[in-house]
Amino acid sequence: MPASGAGRTRGYEMIKRNLLVIGLAGLLGACGFQLRGTGDVQFALKELDVSARDTYGDTVRDVKDVLENNGVRVFPGAAYKLYLAGEQESQRSASYTSSARSVEYERTMSLDYEIRGAKNLLLLSNKLEVQSYYVQDSNNLIGNDQQAAQLRTEMRRDLVQQLAQRLQQITPAQLDELQQTAEAKAKAEADALEAARQREAAQPQQSPIELPAQ
Repeated sequence: MPASGAGRTRGYEMIKRNLLVIGLAGLLGACGFQLRGTGDVQFALKELDVSARDTYGDTVRDVKDVLENNGVRVFPGAAYKLYLAGEQESQRSASYTSSARSVEYERTMSLDYEIRGAKNLLLLSNKLEVQSYYVQDSNNLIGNDQQAAQLRTEMRRDLVQQLAQRLQQITPAQLDELQQTAEAKAKAEADALEAARQREAAQPQQSPIELPAQ
Protein backbone atom coordinates (compact mmCIF):
# COMPACT_ATOMS: atom_id res chain seq x y z
CA MET A 1 0.00 0.00 0.00
CA PRO A 2 1.62 3.33 -1.03
CA ALA A 3 2.48 5.77 1.73
CA SER A 4 0.14 8.70 2.25
CA GLY A 5 1.20 12.26 1.41
CA ALA A 6 1.48 13.12 5.10
CA GLY A 7 3.65 10.06 5.72
CA ARG A 8 5.98 10.95 2.84
CA THR A 9 6.25 14.51 4.13
CA ARG A 10 7.21 13.34 7.63
CA GLY A 11 9.77 10.99 6.10
CA TYR A 12 11.33 13.78 4.04
CA GLU A 13 11.45 16.08 7.07
CA MET A 14 13.17 13.38 9.16
CA ILE A 15 15.81 12.82 6.46
CA LYS A 16 16.42 16.57 6.18
CA ARG A 17 16.78 16.88 9.97
CA ASN A 18 19.24 13.98 10.15
CA LEU A 19 21.35 15.39 7.33
CA LEU A 20 21.41 18.78 9.05
CA VAL A 21 22.57 17.24 12.35
CA ILE A 22 25.27 15.19 10.58
CA GLY A 23 26.44 18.27 8.69
CA LEU A 24 26.67 20.40 11.82
CA ALA A 25 28.57 17.71 13.70
CA GLY A 26 31.06 17.39 10.85
CA LEU A 27 31.52 21.15 10.62
CA LEU A 28 32.18 21.49 14.35
CA GLY A 29 34.60 18.60 14.31
CA ALA A 30 36.56 20.05 11.39
CA CYS A 31 36.69 23.70 12.38
CA GLY A 32 36.34 23.77 16.15
CA PHE A 33 34.15 26.43 17.70
CA GLN A 34 34.52 30.04 18.73
CA LEU A 35 33.67 30.85 22.33
CA ARG A 36 31.19 33.68 22.70
CA GLY A 37 32.68 36.95 23.94
CA THR A 38 36.04 35.63 25.10
CA GLY A 39 37.88 37.64 22.47
CA ASP A 40 36.45 40.91 23.80
CA VAL A 41 37.94 40.72 27.30
CA GLN A 42 41.61 40.31 28.14
CA PHE A 43 42.69 37.72 30.67
CA ALA A 44 44.54 39.20 33.64
CA LEU A 45 46.46 35.94 33.94
CA LYS A 46 49.20 35.87 31.32
CA GLU A 47 50.46 32.34 31.94
CA LEU A 48 48.94 29.16 33.28
CA ASP A 49 49.73 25.47 33.49
CA VAL A 50 46.73 23.41 32.34
CA SER A 51 46.23 19.71 32.96
CA ALA A 52 43.34 17.30 33.37
CA ARG A 53 42.41 13.88 34.63
CA ASP A 54 41.59 13.08 31.00
CA THR A 55 44.87 14.30 29.52
CA TYR A 56 43.82 13.93 25.88
CA GLY A 57 40.15 14.82 26.23
CA ASP A 58 38.28 17.36 24.13
CA THR A 59 37.60 19.66 27.09
CA VAL A 60 41.21 20.24 28.10
CA ARG A 61 42.12 20.77 24.46
CA ASP A 62 39.39 23.40 24.04
CA VAL A 63 40.39 25.14 27.29
CA LYS A 64 44.01 25.38 26.15
CA ASP A 65 42.91 26.71 22.78
CA VAL A 66 40.74 29.49 24.18
CA LEU A 67 43.46 30.56 26.64
CA GLU A 68 46.18 30.66 24.01
CA ASN A 69 43.90 32.44 21.53
CA ASN A 70 43.38 35.17 24.14
CA GLY A 71 47.01 35.82 24.98
CA VAL A 72 47.55 33.39 27.86
CA ARG A 73 50.76 31.36 27.63
CA VAL A 74 49.99 27.76 28.55
CA PHE A 75 53.01 25.70 29.60
CA PRO A 76 54.16 23.26 32.32
CA GLY A 77 55.95 25.04 35.13
CA ALA A 78 53.80 28.18 35.19
CA ALA A 79 53.36 29.66 38.65
CA TYR A 80 49.72 28.58 38.82
CA LYS A 81 48.04 25.44 37.53
CA LEU A 82 44.50 24.91 36.32
CA TYR A 83 43.52 21.28 36.86
CA LEU A 84 40.33 19.85 35.34
CA ALA A 85 39.63 17.33 38.08
CA GLY A 86 36.70 15.51 36.53
CA GLU A 87 33.84 15.54 34.06
CA GLN A 88 30.52 13.82 34.64
CA GLU A 89 27.51 13.19 32.41
CA SER A 90 24.08 11.99 33.46
CA GLN A 91 20.76 11.53 31.72
CA ARG A 92 17.19 10.94 32.83
CA SER A 93 13.85 10.70 31.08
CA ALA A 94 11.84 13.89 31.48
CA SER A 95 8.58 13.11 29.66
CA TYR A 96 6.91 10.77 27.18
CA THR A 97 4.73 11.47 24.17
CA SER A 98 1.22 10.09 23.88
CA SER A 99 2.42 7.36 21.50
CA ALA A 100 5.29 6.43 23.87
CA ARG A 101 7.60 6.20 20.86
CA SER A 102 9.38 9.47 21.61
CA VAL A 103 10.97 10.32 24.94
CA GLU A 104 12.27 13.69 26.12
CA TYR A 105 15.54 13.36 28.02
CA GLU A 106 17.28 15.75 30.36
CA ARG A 107 21.07 15.58 30.01
CA THR A 108 23.43 17.11 32.59
CA MET A 109 27.15 17.69 32.13
CA SER A 110 29.43 19.01 34.89
CA LEU A 111 33.08 19.93 35.27
CA ASP A 112 35.08 20.11 38.51
CA TYR A 113 38.18 22.28 38.38
CA GLU A 114 40.92 23.46 40.73
CA ILE A 115 43.61 26.12 40.70
CA ARG A 116 46.79 25.18 42.54
CA GLY A 117 49.87 27.22 43.33
CA ALA A 118 53.40 26.63 44.63
CA LYS A 119 53.94 23.39 46.57
CA ASN A 120 50.78 22.14 44.83
CA LEU A 121 48.65 23.95 47.41
CA LEU A 122 44.96 24.18 46.58
CA LEU A 123 43.94 27.83 46.12
CA LEU A 124 40.37 27.45 44.89
CA SER A 125 38.01 24.86 43.46
CA ASN A 126 34.59 24.98 41.91
CA LYS A 127 32.08 23.07 39.81
CA LEU A 128 30.38 24.10 36.57
CA GLU A 129 27.19 22.53 35.26
CA VAL A 130 24.98 22.76 32.18
CA GLN A 131 21.68 21.07 31.36
CA SER A 132 19.86 20.49 28.11
CA TYR A 133 16.86 18.59 26.76
CA TYR A 134 16.37 16.54 23.62
CA VAL A 135 13.76 14.20 22.18
CA GLN A 136 14.68 10.64 21.20
CA ASP A 137 12.59 8.87 18.59
CA SER A 138 12.54 5.07 18.89
CA ASN A 139 12.03 4.84 15.11
CA ASN A 140 15.15 6.87 14.27
CA LEU A 141 18.15 5.34 16.06
CA ILE A 142 20.81 6.79 13.73
CA GLY A 143 19.38 10.28 14.05
CA ASN A 144 19.24 9.87 17.83
CA ASP A 145 22.97 9.05 17.99
CA GLN A 146 23.86 12.05 15.84
CA GLN A 147 21.65 14.33 17.91
CA ALA A 148 23.22 13.09 21.17
CA ALA A 149 26.74 13.67 19.80
CA GLN A 150 25.82 17.17 18.65
CA LEU A 151 24.24 17.98 22.01
CA ARG A 152 27.33 16.74 23.87
CA THR A 153 29.54 19.01 21.76
CA GLU A 154 27.33 22.03 22.44
CA MET A 155 27.21 21.34 26.19
CA ARG A 156 30.98 20.94 26.38
CA ARG A 157 31.32 24.26 24.55
CA ASP A 158 29.06 25.89 27.16
CA LEU A 159 31.16 24.46 30.00
CA VAL A 160 34.35 25.81 28.45
CA GLN A 161 32.61 29.15 27.94
CA GLN A 162 31.68 29.30 31.63
CA LEU A 163 35.20 28.34 32.70
CA ALA A 164 36.75 30.99 30.46
CA GLN A 165 34.49 33.64 31.98
CA ARG A 166 35.48 32.55 35.49
CA LEU A 167 39.16 32.68 34.62
CA GLN A 168 38.80 36.15 33.12
CA GLN A 169 37.78 37.43 36.56
CA ILE A 170 40.88 36.09 38.34
CA THR A 171 43.95 38.30 38.75
CA PRO A 172 47.52 37.36 39.70
CA ALA A 173 47.15 39.51 42.84
CA GLN A 174 44.17 37.41 43.95
CA LEU A 175 46.09 34.18 43.41
CA ASP A 176 49.12 35.57 45.25
CA GLU A 177 46.90 36.37 48.23
CA LEU A 178 45.32 32.91 48.12
CA GLN A 179 48.81 31.40 47.96
CA GLN A 180 49.87 33.24 51.11
CA THR A 181 46.71 32.12 52.90
CA ALA A 182 47.23 28.50 51.83
CA GLU A 183 50.86 28.56 52.96
CA ALA A 184 49.91 30.01 56.36
CA LYS A 185 47.23 27.33 56.79
CA ALA A 186 49.64 24.55 55.81
CA LYS A 187 52.27 25.87 58.25
CA ALA A 188 49.73 26.08 61.09
CA GLU A 189 48.63 22.51 60.44
CA ALA A 190 52.25 21.31 60.32
CA ASP A 191 53.07 23.17 63.56
CA ALA A 192 50.05 21.66 65.31
CA LEU A 193 51.01 18.18 64.15
CA GLU A 194 54.59 18.65 65.38
CA ALA A 195 53.41 19.99 68.75
CA ALA A 196 51.16 16.95 69.19
CA ARG A 197 54.06 14.65 68.33
CA GLN A 198 56.31 16.36 70.88
CA ARG A 199 53.67 16.11 73.60
CA GLU A 200 53.27 12.44 72.94
CA ALA A 201 57.04 11.92 73.03
CA ALA A 202 57.35 13.78 76.36
CA GLN A 203 54.83 11.59 78.14
CA PRO A 204 56.48 8.94 80.36
CA GLN A 205 56.17 5.48 79.02
CA GLN A 206 54.59 2.95 81.39
CA SER A 207 56.64 -0.13 82.12
CA PRO A 208 55.01 -3.39 81.28
CA ILE A 209 53.32 -5.05 84.23
CA GLU A 210 55.22 -8.06 85.47
CA LEU A 211 53.06 -10.88 86.78
CA PRO A 212 54.41 -12.83 89.79
CA ALA A 213 55.79 -16.22 89.01
CA GLN A 214 53.49 -19.09 89.84
